[in-house]
Amino acid sequence: MIKQNIVLLSFLTLFLTVGYAQKSKNQYDNAGKRHGLWTKNYHKTDQKRYEGVFKHGKEIDSFKFYTLSAGKSVLSAVKVFNEKDSIADVTFFSSTKKVISEGKMDGKRFIGEWTFYHKNSSDKMIVEHYNNDGLLEGERFVYFKNGSLAESSNYKNGKLYGESKWFSEQNVLLRHTHYIEDDLEGKAINYDADGKKTSEGDYSKNVKVGKWNYYENGELTKEINHTTKEVISKKE
Repeated sequence: MIKQNIVLLSFLTLFLTVGYAQKSKNQYDNAGKRHGLWTKNYHKTDQKRYEGVFKHGKEIDSFKFYTLSAGKSVLSAVKVFNEKDSIADVTFFSSTKKVISEGKMDGKRFIGEWTFYHKNSSDKMIVEHYNNDGLLEGERFVYFKNGSLAESSNYKNGKLYGESKWFSEQNVLLRHTHYIEDDLEGKAINYDADGKKTSEGDYSKNVKVGKWNYYENGELTKEINHTTKEVISKKE
């Protein structure tokens, strides 16, 4: 009889615990704001969409977000919120749980420094910066998987602005240009894989203007005035 009572008591304890846990999720405070642990599933499934804790309507601590893959929930992002503002530290994951990218978000906007990684690797692929409006701002770097610099550029309010450079995996400069509001503007120089000049001249709003020099194996072979379309000189 004692043994039966113990089993019954254990069952009731488990039932009440599960019932309480279920009731303690997805609750509202007296003002009708989400409060405490919240979790949601994808529509008409038992697969989780997100889970996290609210404090009187404000996200706090870690929120986990999931995508559906082959009908199963797979962790896709973790956002860590504070109680002061809407800014969160964010990490995105691949289906294999590798980190894809990480940085800060304000709502749906990227802000500050963001780092993106090569596929199935912890090697940096892109490092870029965003202003408070979620637009690219300042320096942006792209890296080969071997760690060498592939591209450097500058942005202002989401548009290319200033110096840009492209490199080979052997760290040879291939192109050096300048931009103003996404348009090629001013001096541009192109190089071959050995670092020898292939052409140089000026742009105005993405159009070649004035005299351009063209080279083969580092030697000047042709000069063209791209404003007048005139061939100034040509090596025979």
